[in-house]
Amino acid sequence: MIYELRTYHCMPGKLPELLARFKNLTLSIWERHQIRQVGFWTVVVGESSTDLIYMLAWDSLAEREERWDKFIADPEWVRGRAATEENGQLVASVSNSLLRPTEFSAIQRWPM
Repeated sequence: MIYELRTYHCMPGKLPELLARFKNLTLSIWERHQIRQVGFWTVVVGESSTDLIYMLAWDSLAEREERWDKFIADPEWVRGRAATEENGQLVASVSNSLLRPTEFSAIQRWPM
């Protein structure tokens, strides 16, 4: 398994709108494209309380490329993203890492 860790650094005051976009739009599109989320987190204590952090699970880099490219091009996503940004962009920048768990990582025992 490959895990993708993504951090969205939100524009000031836009985290609630980004959370709503994931809840009300993105997750259903991901389900259609078989994109598996491990979890979502907001920051309680840390560098920025305006960050949204989430993790996705992939069987391979090839699967990630194929499914992510289809998601990004999905007409519902393109329209929905534009609609949620009519009053300004929600995300200032994105940090992204693709991770492989070590052999002793507890996540190796999780069913995905």
